[in-house]
Amino acid sequence: MRLSAPRVPPLSNEQMDDAQREFMARFDEPVLNIFRTMIQHPNLFKRWIPFGNHVLHKSTLPPRERELAILRVGYLCRAGYEWGQHVLIGREAGLSDDEIRRIREGPEAPGWSALESLVLRATDELHGDAHITDATWRELSVHLSKHQLMDLVFAVGQYNMLSMALNSFGVQADSDLPPLDF
Repeated sequence: MRLSAPRVPPLSNEQMDDAQREFMARFDEPVLNIFRTMIQHPNLFKRWIPFGNHVLHKSTLPPRERELAILRVGYLCRAGYEWGQHVLIGREAGLSDDEIRRIREGPEAPGWSALESLVLRATDELHGDAHITDATWRELSVHLSKHQLMDLVFAVGQYNMLSMALNSFGVQADSDLPPLDF
């Protein structure tokens, strides 16, 4: 975690007003710190959730490739909360702990398939220059549809933005999250 204490502390159930508690009822217990933090800006939170749900649950990008991109951007942003949450989600998507650790090494690390390396490269390019090069786009197009390519760009953008928010707000890790350097 970049900050040892939250700048925007998560709200307990008792600190929420009735409208906030009603909105939060949709989340499974225990409610994650990210949601307990974001509910402090209910209008933003209510508008962000549908987009985040698309990227995480309705994207055309296969879960494994989506998680490679999300974990890579979380690592590049040094977003401990994001990294830890997506280590758990990445495991569910079929990534091994060795592969998750290798994400930190990037697209040139040995052992990636051509597509996996390209997803990591595209993530690095988007993070570093807000643009996928023609060469990477062309190579990705062999493996991914137009919709998948679009979903990849939005996944990296969503999690880059979310990493900025988590780092800046100081959202602290939930108790079960692996650290960035596990």
